[in-house]
Amino acid sequence: MKQHPGISGAPGTTPSAPPVPAPESDIDAAVFDQWLARLARKWSVVPADGKDRVSTARFAELDDAELLRVWTEIRDAEVAGERFAVRGWYHALYGPALAGARVLDLGSGLGLDGLSFAGLGARVTFADIVPANLELLRRLARLMGVEADFLPIENADSFALAAPGFDAVWCQGSMINAPLPVARFEAARILPLLAEGARWIELAYPRARWEAAGRPPAETWGESTDGPGTPWVEWYDLDKMRARLAPATFDVVLHFDFWQNDFNWFDLKLRPRREWAGHDGPAAHGGSGGPGEPTGQGGAS
Repeated sequence: MKQHPGISGAPGTTPSAPPVPAPESDIDAAVFDQWLARLARKWSVVPADGKDRVSTARFAELDDAELLRVWTEIRDAEVAGERFAVRGWYHALYGPALAGARVLDLGSGLGLDGLSFAGLGARVTFADIVPANLELLRRLARLMGVEADFLPIENADSFALAAPGFDAVWCQGSMINAPLPVARFEAARILPLLAEGARWIELAYPRARWEAAGRPPAETWGESTDGPGTPWVEWYDLDKMRARLAPATFDVVLHFDFWQNDFNWFDLKLRPRREWAGHDGPAAHGGSGGPGEPTGQGGAS
């Protein structure tokens, strides 16, 4: 694996784990905040090219020209050649479709997707639990001449600071690293921010990958999938994803496993709030509507 000078890194010591809620239980803000703190210690080291991971804090040591060069080299390697089948295909598919859309890039890391889409006209809000990650993205956005917003996720109340009306949530593996009740708690705070017809676009790990690994406990599986210090990895299928997003209901635009069953893809379109089971909340926030729908095999729920 190619190493980029000055930016390699590994997570620090593993702190004591927060409580693990039962799958069907509800959690409170205090438990959610404990999980945020635990995850923030891990995700200052983020995926780069292939399985290589880098410390975003180390990027701060690079001058502007070198930072932009290294970031561009990593991004270009991720969307071409063999890696086109991992990341390049969805850049080709969604880059044009998201132009003009308000996009919440949830767990944005190095911004390989979000900054690329912003450069093509998407109005991106980068949301991350690690301040150094967002500082890096602010600097890169300035160097690239793209406008973007930045949302630090510091606690359970952070999402209330975002303006509603997002046309899409872009979530590339950032919600699989916590137990289902924690992810459900987070999703419940994002759903009110979505415009009618918004898209929920997410990369996760499929059940087939977990089974091929021997069905390890979620507490230990992440050490092999996402590196040292990963506290949790949750597999997802369509039923589990729908349960996490309830009471919101979605139609399926795209859903499939890919890259030898290492990943699965969810592109879901939000149904009108009046169709949500048991929903009696306020009227939907306005927005510009969902981005153009990519062509592909999808099923309706």
